Amino acid sequence: MSSPSSESVPSAALHDRSPFPLGATVVGCGTRFAVHAPHSDRVQVCLVGEDGHEQRIDLPDFTYGVWHGVVPCVGAGQRYGYRAHGRWDPRHGLRTNPHKILLDPWGRQITGEMGDAARLLAYDGGPFDAMSTVDSLGHTPLSVVTASDADTPQRPDIPWENTVVYELHVGSYTAHHPQVPPHLRGTYLGLCHPAVIDHLVQLGVTTVELLPVQAFLTEPPVRARGMRNHWGYSTASYFAPHPAYAATPGEEIAEFRTMVRALHSAGLEVVLDVVYNHTCEWSVAGPNLSWRGLDAPGYYLLDHHGHDIDLTGCGNTIDGSSPIAVRMVCDSLRYWAQEMGVDGFRFDLASALARPRGGAFDPRGALLTAITTDPVLTDLKLIAEPWDATGHGYQLGRFGVQWAEWNDKYRDTARRFWAGHSGVRELASRLTGSEDLFRRDQRQPAMSVNYITAHDGFTLTDLVSYRHKRNEANGEDGRDGSDHNESVDHGVEGPTDDVEIVAARDRHVRALLATLLLSTGTPMLLAGDELGHTQHGNNNAYCVPEDVPVPDAWPLDWEDADLDRLAYVRGLLRLRNVVPVLRRRRFFDGRARTDGHPDLVWFGIDGTELDYAGWHDESRRTLQGWVDGSGLGTTTRAGIRLPDSSGLFVLHAGGAATLTLGGPEWYRGDIMCVFDSSTVDGSPVDDAPHPVGTEFTLPGPAVLVFRTALRDEIPTDPTHSGSDHHGSTPG
Repeated sequence: MSSPSSESVPSAALHDRSPFPLGATVVGCGTRFAVHAPHSDRVQVCLVGEDGHEQRIDLPDFTYGVWHGVVPCVGAGQRYGYRAHGRWDPRHGLRTNPHKILLDPWGRQITGEMGDAARLLAYDGGPFDAMSTVDSLGHTPLSVVTASDADTPQRPDIPWENTVVYELHVGSYTAHHPQVPPHLRGTYLGLCHPAVIDHLVQLGVTTVELLPVQAFLTEPPVRARGMRNHWGYSTASYFAPHPAYAATPGEEIAEFRTMVRALHSAGLEVVLDVVYNHTCEWSVAGPNLSWRGLDAPGYYLLDHHGHDIDLTGCGNTIDGSSPIAVRMVCDSLRYWAQEMGVDGFRFDLASALARPRGGAFDPRGALLTAITTDPVLTDLKLIAEPWDATGHGYQLGRFGVQWAEWNDKYRDTARRFWAGHSGVRELASRLTGSEDLFRRDQRQPAMSVNYITAHDGFTLTDLVSYRHKRNEANGEDGRDGSDHNESVDHGVEGPTDDVEIVAARDRHVRALLATLLLSTGTPMLLAGDELGHTQHGNNNAYCVPEDVPVPDAWPLDWEDADLDRLAYVRGLLRLRNVVPVLRRRRFFDGRARTDGHPDLVWFGIDGTELDYAGWHDESRRTLQGWVDGSGLGTTTRAGIRLPDSSGLFVLHAGGAATLTLGGPEWYRGDIMCVFDSSTVDGSPVDDAPHPVGTEFTLPGPAVLVFRTALRDEIPTDPTHSGSDHHGSTPG
């Protein structure tokens, strides 16, 4: 619906009984507008026509700090913003300036781009100087009135223990996909194209985690360098889908819903990466686009001098203990869950949401408590990034019982082990769900979201190809991005045609992938790692030059995909899916159970149980773990009991060596190799039965999986005996 002409809209708004819900709501006679602006003595809703003409209408009612009223003859499609009148007192956080037209914090659609940056500043001179009288209309995005027509989502409802997360960027993922029509590439509709859904389903992932899709704008310092934000961690509206991902301009809401329905129909969940810890307004030196001009002390953490308290490294911090911030976040989450159909959320820099007044982390903070006790949100997947940009914000393992958490200790431990930089002690904890971090009496192993790579860091290919980051393209002279990557290059920095180096890198990648996908916990894959995607050493690809076409902004290269690696990952996920012991709902006991047998026993390379000295020997490069799944009691969702999945896991990060196959004293039968990461497709070279306690040749780094051999699989040849049988696994 196009914006109505000024002649058809009355010059005054009608009185309205209630200030809630906030935002713009289409009603029978028009649209009711409600905006939180407690420090203002007057608020106008500004209706902007396609020709740029603005009609200002005062909101007549003021209730609970909310200005509200009904404007007749206004419906979906109308562009609007707010002008707030009141005190200019920046030292007390009040930056009310009627010369700046503001986005609706509850707006469900935005349109337009930022223009002259200077016209967006609410101050004249410095942030604490006089109020600017330059008008921002025409240089700032506007909100758009929308109608509600949501369907009740039919969720796949994947249990946590069966979840495999796949992190992707909507724009980059299909930007160069050869089977997606050009006009759909890099869009919501491109992501739900049959060829893309088929790839996701065949890969074996269950849950697609989208980098930010709430409408975002480029933050001032990035824009000043002539760059634009690519990832989206710079939110402009917590209710609006990002418009640039729409195939048809203005249809982003409908297209997003179409995408979710299509993914759900394929059995795939949709989780959103949400950025409620800061906004695109940057620091007090930044623009007045929305929240700052309406109630900066209510939305943001401010110090006693009116400055932002920056826990996020992005200029400002949303105050997670403020009632209006709690209301905004929870309303936003419910909207995305109920009306847009998403299945969960990953909270960026989540620790910042629970630090009242910028102080110590409180897992029972107002916002976290509101989320986990909300009857709508409590049934969704909730994932915390358990840190912020400060040292005090690192809180891995301290979130509440309903929260899963990104486990960066898993990432670092796996990287160090396969780079030959550590022993096996911490590795054992990470492989089994990180019980040392997540309390077994309250949490489940699946609450540890295990990952090797994510959007902010090297891709898997680059992790084994670069010792040092290559971030010059970001325009920060290489200062951005982590310098501590636990990466290697196997002899040459960057691309190479050396056959031996390429083979070593591939083997390294396969070992990392096997470790991730065979660990207890919830694995997360970075989209493109299964294809061999590279960012050419850039470990912080958050921005691109402003003039780079969207299809060329860090696109995945589907044409030159590594098909061997793709097949390998598919095989690994099939293996994970059929081995119940990998998808445990409770932590290993590691001690005798009611049947008299421990469910987990660790061995060294010599096949003997690890003792105190063995665990603390940092030179060890081999770890064997016997897992007993006989008493697991795992069932399918239909209640069908799954078969025993007992067996031996071997992780060897050293060179050629002879291994003695470990096994518990109560099992002296044979085991069969069913997986070997040293081969291109993961298939074992030797899948014959081998008695535990016998020697096995390891030609180099590898992950191997053995299962107990069934009686009818054991050869009847009388020469097949235990002690003198030696298996080998050629490289």
